[in-house]
Amino acid sequence: MRAEGGRRHEWLDDDAGPVVRPYTLTGGRVRSAVDGFDLVAYVVAEPDADPAAHPDLHPEHRRLVALAGRPVPVAELAADLDLAVGVVRVLLGDLVDRGLVTVHQPPTAPHLPDNDILKAVVSGLRAL
Repeated sequence: MRAEGGRRHEWLDDDAGPVVRPYTLTGGRVRSAVDGFDLVAYVVAEPDADPAAHPDLHPEHRRLVALAGRPVPVAELAADLDLAVGVVRVLLGDLVDRGLVTVHQPPTAPHLPDNDILKAVVSGLRAL
């Protein structure tokens, strides 16, 4: 990559490709329009999802829909796209708003285990 006048930018790498900052993908947003998604929540593309019908979507949006053709956790989507989880959550919110994907949150535990039980488990593991 060369700057004006033929100078080479030291912070650019020819193998890296174009550099896009995460905040440009989210339009500067840091929160999703939809409530936050758990890291282990599963994302599934709607059967009739057609990202081409939404020309304002970024390529990352389209890639998320493609990856969600099978149930996939939010954390795995972030890893596959090599994006921060916060960015993926914002992009997923856009897709949920457009009806292209659904997010299935993990069930919440009705109650947490007793602290005494947890301490006993830890003690037992340490004894091994």
